[in-house]
Amino acid sequence: MIAMSDRAGAPDSLDLNRVRADFPILRQTVHGKPLCFLDSAASAQKPQVVIDTVSKLYETGYANIHRGIYKLSQDATEAYEGVREQVRDLINAEHAKECIFLRGATEGINLVAQSWGRAFLREGDEIILTEIEHHSNIVPWQMLRDEKGLQIKVAPVGDDGALDMDAFAALLSPRTRLVAMVHVSNAIGTIMPVEKIIELAHAAGAKVLIDGCQAVPHMPVDVRALDADFYVFSGHKIYGPTGIGVLYGKAELLDAMPPWQGGGDMISTVTFEKTTYNELPQKFEAGTPNIAGGIGLGAAIDYVRSIGFEAIAGHETALLDYATEKLRGISQLRIIGTAPEKGAILSFVVDDIHPHDIGTILDREGVAVRTGHHCAQPAMERFGVTATVRASFAIYNDFNDVDRLVAAIRKALEIFE
Repeated sequence: MIAMSDRAGAPDSLDLNRVRADFPILRQTVHGKPLCFLDSAASAQKPQVVIDTVSKLYETGYANIHRGIYKLSQDATEAYEGVREQVRDLINAEHAKECIFLRGATEGINLVAQSWGRAFLREGDEIILTEIEHHSNIVPWQMLRDEKGLQIKVAPVGDDGALDMDAFAALLSPRTRLVAMVHVSNAIGTIMPVEKIIELAHAAGAKVLIDGCQAVPHMPVDVRALDADFYVFSGHKIYGPTGIGVLYGKAELLDAMPPWQGGGDMISTVTFEKTTYNELPQKFEAGTPNIAGGIGLGAAIDYVRSIGFEAIAGHETALLDYATEKLRGISQLRIIGTAPEKGAILSFVVDDIHPHDIGTILDREGVAVRTGHHCAQPAMERFGVTATVRASFAIYNDFNDVDRLVAAIRKALEIFE
């Protein structure tokens, strides 16, 4: 895991009662049972401060940004651009202009593929992925491969889900131009040794893109310390709104990349003969952005940092350890992904019961989990399963949530006896 830093600033422990009270959705019942939400890896719930921030903007402060000379527009622009500085500080980018606002991490990866990849990759160049990537970090590279005649190599993981570093190093060659890799696996929770991966890739002359969707909400991320070339994450995973995400890229790379989409705000001048493009970050932000989503993301970042990553990591690690021990006590259950370094994600299968059936029974008990392939079908194939049940933990979960998960699994076993 990335080392803690002073920049992360954290209380000694997490006030769980206060945190749970901050999330109004947890006060509801599902099928007559209190909601036990264990699907934050898909999308985290929203604290009241984020809900209120978005609502207040629409009630009293909404206007289009970057264009109006009137106060409402200027205030909205200042608020939106202030979030860019929050993001810069959160991930320790050198410049706010290196933080591009997009719909999410998926769009960020596609932007890099379609702009940087199209401009700088040539036939025969190689891209290295891993066996446990999300589809959004596979498909854009396949599309580019088919267009430009590239080669994709896949770094294997061991039976525990940890990256085989020797095999990864052996895949690097003079033709390697890009390594695109998850920071924390959404499917099985493996935390990748991204510092070493980036070091090896750079030594081979390759650039590195890191998918940080499952990392940024749970641990401090320092893109300069990592020396990442590109880093993406989505706002809805860090307790913010949907439809907003961030692509970080080193300024010299972004400056050299052509625009991906054309439209308003990404231009400097337009005539029918020629268009000149805007400076960073606007060059990559065509059209009216998700203004409320961006400002809501700022509220979410403030919220997470008020709790502190040390407290978050300590709490989620304790939950993961407790849940792992409890699930290992169920003889019919097998955990998929047991790497030494893991995020707060538990993926598992139960003998002779389809994951969807498990998920349906858990739902009747008020326990919300994700079932399926988690947009990571190659990972499922690697472990010889078609689907898993995935329980993912966040700052608002407690040990009672784990106990309810275990009790619901045991009830499913009784039903299918």
